[in-house]
Amino acid sequence: MISIKKYLEQTQTEPGEDGEPETQSLLPVTVAAYRSSLLEMGNCGQDACPALGRELKQGLGKLEEKLTAKLTCESVKETEAGVREHLQGWGRLTSMHYQKQTGEIKEILLIMARTAESVGQRDQRCATQITDVTTRLNSIANLEDLTAIRESIKQSASDLKTSIDRMTAEGKAAIDQLKKEVTTYQTRLEEAEEIASRDALTGLHSRLSAEGQIEKALHAAAPFCVAILDINEFKGVNDKHGHLFGDEVLKQFATELRSVCRSTDTIGRWGGDEFILLLHCGLAEATAQIERLRKWVCGNYTIQANSVPTKLQVGASIGLAERLAGETMKNLIARADAEMYHDKAIARTNKNQRAG
Repeated sequence: MISIKKYLEQTQTEPGEDGEPETQSLLPVTVAAYRSSLLEMGNCGQDACPALGRELKQGLGKLEEKLTAKLTCESVKETEAGVREHLQGWGRLTSMHYQKQTGEIKEILLIMARTAESVGQRDQRCATQITDVTTRLNSIANLEDLTAIRESIKQSASDLKTSIDRMTAEGKAAIDQLKKEVTTYQTRLEEAEEIASRDALTGLHSRLSAEGQIEKALHAAAPFCVAILDINEFKGVNDKHGHLFGDEVLKQFATELRSVCRSTDTIGRWGGDEFILLLHCGLAEATAQIERLRKWVCGNYTIQANSVPTKLQVGASIGLAERLAGETMKNLIARADAEMYHDKAIARTNKNQRAG
């Protein structure tokens, strides 16, 4: 019975670029796919729960780095156990996180229900008191003594005023308490929404948040453009320096983006080493903005990782597309993405020519 490792080490025949058959081992291809899957699981975990996903992403990134070394049965088993441990831990924490949020919503509803109940009880008490006053006033008709009539009316008016004053005070107290409770939970919900709308690593808009902003722009009449930015050769940075170093590059790149973009622009992390911009202007103005941005964010970076400053040349490929009438978000982003890959191909060709 053949082992999995021996099977993967076997070669298979594939047609090469010249049409001639070539052989390649399945092992490196499979390991590369496994490594890529670990990184993508980390990205998806971060998107699914920004508040807890960063720890999962870092954990899976460290496991992925271990697979770059010489493979052994023990290292593969350790990686498998590590992946299971990280995913199970993240799943439990995420479930508890969302259960807590659900519990807070339930508590808001209970507070509102209790307030409504107390208001109803107050109104019932006041209604009973007013009924008593009305009964007393009706009994005045049977009185013949003017002094007794006067005293009865005076007492009834006093009781009625007391009842109304109490009703007003209790109503104000109940409403004030309800406002206080609702404000507290509204603040918590707004904080949770803010966390969910932000990328945990860079602090930029998350992908879902950026998509929401683009959808809003699609329903408005004003022109706008979308730009996709992709850091060149970022995989090589991770492979050479590690994923924690790569995270520092992403954070510094995001900081540079924020510093050069306008306050009206939406800046988001699209995923991995890709970023997205929503520019509220026409194509000519957006093109000028992108050229200025390219000169600002591309260049020499000093990355402080592991207490050792490392200089790095960072470049980016950028694709820009203006919204067309009746166009969907999917098509708009696809056009910007295609322009980005075209820009990347040009950069690669220029690099090869310089190297030649």
